[in-house]
Amino acid sequence: MADICPARSEPTLSFTQGLILGQLSVVLLLAAFIKFFIFGDAPSPEVVASIRATDRRSRTLAHKKSILGLRETNALQLVQNPALNKKHVLRPGPPTLTIGSILNKTYYKVDSHQPESLDWFNVLIAQTIAQFRSDAQHDDAILSSLSKALNGTARPDFLDEIKVTELSLGEDFPIFSNCRIIPVDEDGLSFGTGKAFDANMATREGARLQARMDVDLSDMITLAVETKLLLNYPKRLSAVLPVALAVSVVRFSGTLSISFIPSNPSNNEPAKMIFTFLDDYRLDFSIRSLLGSRSRLQDVPKIAQLVESRLHRWFDERCVEPRFQEIALPNMWPRKKNTRGGDETISDVERSMSKAKGVDIAKDVREEARKEIEAEAHGGADRVPDSLRYRHRPRAEDEFPGAGSMPGSMPGSMP
Repeated sequence: MADICPARSEPTLSFTQGLILGQLSVVLLLAAFIKFFIFGDAPSPEVVASIRATDRRSRTLAHKKSILGLRETNALQLVQNPALNKKHVLRPGPPTLTIGSILNKTYYKVDSHQPESLDWFNVLIAQTIAQFRSDAQHDDAILSSLSKALNGTARPDFLDEIKVTELSLGEDFPIFSNCRIIPVDEDGLSFGTGKAFDANMATREGARLQARMDVDLSDMITLAVETKLLLNYPKRLSAVLPVALAVSVVRFSGTLSISFIPSNPSNNEPAKMIFTFLDDYRLDFSIRSLLGSRSRLQDVPKIAQLVESRLHRWFDERCVEPRFQEIALPNMWPRKKNTRGGDETISDVERSMSKAKGVDIAKDVREEARKEIEAEAHGGADRVPDSLRYRHRPRAEDEFPGAGSMPGSMPGSMP
């Protein structure tokens, strides 16, 4: 009996139909990507600021909880280990000048003192910023520094040289206000938030005073750059995409925290000033972008979101609590190496000029100084003739003047 071959099932779609279906699916995916990723509407600034503030606040609270948990662990170890407890008890007492005594001597009541306006401080800061802007107009140092920073070793291979095309340092000034003094512990946490301040709580090691002030700036500080995206696959410079980007800071408001840490001579640590911003700040940007050379894409929303997110992350990782910036302060006592003027000024003049000319000028200066001293000495002699230094014994002719020294003759004199 002959074998009966089963009938093969014919494909429902031909090769051409499958190819067309695959191409359509790719086109739909690309269209969806372009529509929702590149040209999608960005969320409102208020929503983005609220989300970021919530994330920062949760990070700060988690940091505080970890610190408090670590303190409870250390306290439990002190109770369980008497030797460790004895070592902490026998450590040197607090310094004579504590936070409580500083507040009492300066008549500052933490619970009742009104915040200060800082108007005088705003004027000084405005003058400093105005001078900085004026120097930048006549000097290319800031442009050179920015170019070196942007084209440093951290620049990736797919980016061409970055050129600064616009730099604006703004026209307005930051306004500081509502300054208040808050005692904090060694970890930067306030003593009993919502409770009356107790000076005895601030006597432990590491406690310090912290100045908090509100900062508000509404300006247009702009940095614009242009570069090229390089596609080096499958071969070098397979494609080049010009990119222009301008980033402007239009608004910043937040709370600045400044505190002073005393020096520690035993560990050779200088005095330090630390500053940080609280997590309730608001930082708004205006970002403009331009992609392509012929057919250009302008102000792509996703590019603005990526750049703004990267700038916020950079700021958070450097100077938003619990992170802070630390500045070492110089020793304020007078030192010989910091002295200026006097003979050192003449020596500096001699070194700055040529050898022969410097020596001649130094001789003239010394000769003029010698003449002034002699003139002062002669003037003193004329003013004080009866002083011990200029007193002399009278001569005989001064006491008994002879004939002819005065009109007429004295009685009993010889004719």
